[in-house]
This record gives sequence, structure tokens and C-alpha cells, in this order.
Amino acid sequence: MHLIEQIEREMGKKNLPKPEVGDTVEVHYLIREGEKERVQLFIGTVIALKGRGIRRNLTVRRIVQGEGVERIFPLHNPRVKDVVTTRRGETRRAKLYYLRDRVGKRTRLKEIVGERTDDGATEAAAKA
Repeated sequence: MHLIEQIEREMGKKNLPKPEVGDTVEVHYLIREGEKERVQLFIGTVIALKGRGIRRNLTVRRIVQGEGVERIFPLHNPRVKDVVTTRRGETRRAKLYYLRDRVGKRTRLKEIVGERTDDGATEAAAKA
């Protein structure tokens, strides 16, 4: 095993969430205001996943007061407390950068009903 891979395993988080591109997620992010720290939610759509291992990044986009806001969260960062998937979105692309040009209802993605399994199929399809 390479030395870098060994260090990444030791330093990274043990249980990572499994967000997919197109999902609507709540990112619980620890912010500091003066001497106080609190957890702030950033709720939006995952438009990109980049990197692997300890360098894994999640790009989340949301609309705030009519203006698009994107933020990149390193998943292994200690300030990222949790990533909760609230809604699964069906996509046919690995990167959803085309959502930057869309406004209003056109930014919505088709929802996947049911829970995804490891192979990407839904449980409902697996039961049928």
C-alpha cells in the first residue's frame, strides 16, 4: 500500500454519506461567528461530484432571492458534520452544469421514488 493511501485512510471520515448527482441534500456545515460555533444548513441540488478518497468534493447549488449560489464542500472536512439526502433526482449526466442557465421551475429534476440500491436500480424495480 502506498504511503499516501495509508495516510488518507487514517485521516478521512469512516462513514461517508452516499449522495448522487441530482439529489437534493442538506449539508450541515459548522460555521464560526466570533467565538461561537453553530451548524448551518445549506440545502440545494448536487450538480457535481469530483475527486476520490480524501479529496472527494460535493458541489451544491441553490437559488437564494432569485440568484444562484453554488458552494463546494469537501466531504472529509471536519466542518462538514453531515450530508442528508432529502430527495433523489433522476439524471442522465455526471455534471449538471446546464442548470446554471435555467430559472424557476425548469431547474427541477424528475424525482426517483423508492430507495436506491448499490447497483443504482430502485428497490421497487428489484422487488418486481
